[in-house]
Amino acid sequence: FRTAEQLQEESGVGVFGQLPLLPKRQRKDVVQYLIDKPTSAAAEAVRNLRTSIMLSNVDNPPKVLMTSSSVPGEGKTTTAISLALNFSSMGRKVLLIEGDMRRRVFNKYLSGEGGSSIVDVLTRTADINDAIVRVDSMGIDVLRASATQTNAADLFSSDRFSEMVSDLREQYDTVIIDTPPVLVVPDARIIAQRVDSIIFVVKWDSTQKGQVRAALASFESVGRPVDGLVLN
Repeated sequence: FRTAEQLQEESGVGVFGQLPLLPKRQRKDVVQYLIDKPTSAAAEAVRNLRTSIMLSNVDNPPKVLMTSSSVPGEGKTTTAISLALNFSSMGRKVLLIEGDMRRRVFNKYLSGEGGSSIVDVLTRTADINDAIVRVDSMGIDVLRASATQTNAADLFSSDRFSEMVSDLREQYDTVIIDTPPVLVVPDARIIAQRVDSIIFVVKWDSTQKGQVRAALASFESVGRPVDGLVLN
């Protein structure tokens, strides 16, 4: 897909935004770039994406969002982190959750370590307040993932996850969950049942059209179609 119009026409899903390639080689530089250059084309594109998300339901703006994609490497994590920073800049209380327990790339973007993780919270071996870490440079809270022998899909299917999301709705203005690619593992389709808005990222001139169609169909198969697309 090379244009938003083409993506929207062939998918039948609205395109919420288009994000340009950031002029940074390292993931750790992405956040600082957006902080240092709030008027850049990239920052403005993220701002437009945020506006589209909030206007997608004017009467009941989404509080809990998730990002996903067809396959790895499409930029869904960068999109999630960029959105978290942008919502925070509005004065909102934001929590960013690492829902991809297999790849766990947050540490490549964000500073600070947490002693506990979302795995510990969902297995009831740690309190969520001990697992959430503050990232002062972004003004957000972060709940990281960790390696686990337990199947991630089972953890997200648990009552504990449902309870956790319900509690976080009361504590935060915006919660963003970065989930695994939907064609790789079932986690994203399970998490989708607990969120208000699904933001689906498509990498420009890269992801095959058949992959995008299959990914969108997989969300529809569980009664939770994607709310909006991002051409990244």
